[in-house]
Amino acid sequence: MQINEKIISENEVVVEISGDIDFSNSDQLKNSLFSLFEKGFTEYTLDFKEVEGIDSSGLGKLLLFQKMLGEEDGVLKITNVESDYIQNMFEMIQLDQLIEIEE
Repeated sequence: MQINEKIISENEVVVEISGDIDFSNSDQLKNSLFSLFEKGFTEYTLDFKEVEGIDSSGLGKLLLFQKMLGEEDGVLKITNVESDYIQNMFEMIQLDQLIEIEE
């Protein structure tokens, strides 16, 4: 998995992710997001254009971050979900009820 952070403004950041998000690297994603949070960002867009798969540990890290961000009135959205597998996974666990997901 590769992570590329693009700062849009003092509050907003886009996090481009490529590859699989799984047990072996989901902590890397969590650490990246928490580091950005500590820097004061409140609006996050996760670009899933190049994400090929996600497992339960990756989903757990997203939910954990959403919970923490929500407590601080922050915003998390996921864009460019091109994988049918990931889209079906998000729908199955009703992630779109907690996190804004744009295809």
